[in-house]
This record gives sequence, structure tokens and C-alpha cells, in this order.
Amino acid sequence: MIGVVGTVPDPDFPLVTGETRLKDDSIYIRGKRILVNRGTPALLAAAIKTAQVLDQGAPFGYLVGDVGLGHGSRRLYEYLSGHLGKRDFNTIVFHYLQPDVDCHNRVLFAIEEMERRPVLIADAGFMYAAKMSGQSSQYDLFTPDIGELAFLADEEAPHPFYTRGFILHEKNRAPELIARAYKYKNAARCLLVKGKQDYVADREGIQATINSPLEEAMEAIGGTGDTLTGIVTALIGTGMEVTKAAIIAARVNRVAGFYAKPTPATQVMDIIRQIPTAFARVLGEN
Repeated sequence: MIGVVGTVPDPDFPLVTGETRLKDDSIYIRGKRILVNRGTPALLAAAIKTAQVLDQGAPFGYLVGDVGLGHGSRRLYEYLSGHLGKRDFNTIVFHYLQPDVDCHNRVLFAIEEMERRPVLIADAGFMYAAKMSGQSSQYDLFTPDIGELAFLADEEAPHPFYTRGFILHEKNRAPELIARAYKYKNAARCLLVKGKQDYVADREGIQATINSPLEEAMEAIGGTGDTLTGIVTALIGTGMEVTKAAIIAARVNRVAGFYAKPTPATQVMDIIRQIPTAFARVLGEN
């Protein structure tokens, strides 16, 4: 089973845990309905749809409302610290949470109590907390976009706000930033860098570059990076090797976007609905 940890952009949404399901354009968990737009709900929807394709069980969600003030995130951190050690997941993805180094480290301590150590994936705020705490090497996969990669590559920046300008404006961008993140031990075992071109890399260098099909309109659609993280999480949850899963996920996400025939008005659910068709094409090519 995979676990998905993140937040909902609603300050009144309570802390809820349980199996998740997708119906139409909404996630349901313990009787609560969450409209899929972007962020963790989009990640969850993509993971659920992928798990269905792969004949896997539904993800187990840990969700709380937070609009960036951190109150919900702190409640979720506290809950995870007390309960995660008793669970049995083969894969956990941590997503939008307010970065907090102390809370992050307590969650890692809870993971050490688990009977088997799961594959650990981090994106967004939790990835920031991992880097800020000096614990990036504890993770199997980070899924940054190019801006987040710049923070990972800056060995001096204590927070994304302080990423140095010369790194943010690195001309060669992704390849140089990937190398720098590994040089200073601020990257997970594998990186899936999301962007106009997707890169899969490890300490040995770039292992794959995925750049087709290219749908320019996808750049304007919020949540497409979240769907990619959801797809790769579900693939890894089957036991697939991380690098292979990252390459397949990047291809599937792009092909799903292609089949959605996107415009700037396209919603992320339009792409998520195309995941089964995209899998059929990508797996048929392999």
C-alpha cells in the first residue's frame, strides 16, 4: 500500500486519514469530498487512477487543511510522528506541507520505527524540509521543478527565499543544477526534474531526458507536476525500481496531456482521465 501525505487548500478542512477514492472530479476520504484542482488532491487523483490501471489498492491518505499559514501542517506533522511508526506502507510520498525542520525530523524518527522501511518520495514543502534538515540522502526520490531544483543546488541557502541569484539564473539550468545538488549532498537517491524537458538523474548523472510529446499549453495548466508525482508514486508502489518508474511516469504524464488536447482552459482532471489511455500507449511501446 502507498501512503500520500499532504494538505488541502481549505483552512476548515479537518485532519483526516483513510483510504481514498476518486469519483468524477473529486477525492473522497472518510466521507469528506475534495474537488480535484491542483496540489495534493491532483497528486492523489493521479495516483488513484494509476493504481486502478495497475490493479493495485487505493492509496491511503493523510490530509489536513492549510492555506500556507502552517497550522494544519503542524497538526499533521504531530499526528504522523505519533502514528506513522505503526503503519506498513511500501511507499510514502510527502507533498505540500509547511517546511519545518524539527517536525520533519520527528517524522523520519517515526519511519525508523516501521517494521519495514518504505520507499520515500518528497515533493514541494516536504522536499524543502528534507534539504533544510540535511536529510536529503534519506529519500529515494525527489520530484522538483526547475525552481525547486535551484534551491536544492544552493548549498548555502537555508530556505528557498534565499536561493542565490546566480544559481537561479544558471544558463545551463537543469544538468548543471542536478550535478550541483548531488555534489553538495542535497538530492535524493534519484531525481525526477519536471519541466519543458523532464530529467531523471542520480549520482552518476542524467539517466534519461523525456521531452515528447510536447504540449506547450500544459505549461499553463496548474497541477501537471502534481500528477507526475502521483503517477510515479503509484508505479513505485508496485515494487518497480525507482529510476524505471520515473522514466515511465514522465512519458505517461506527457502522453496523457497530449490525449487531453490541452488549451490554457484545460483543467487537470481532463489530463488525469487520460492516464489509462496513456499507459496503454507507453507500456505498448516498451
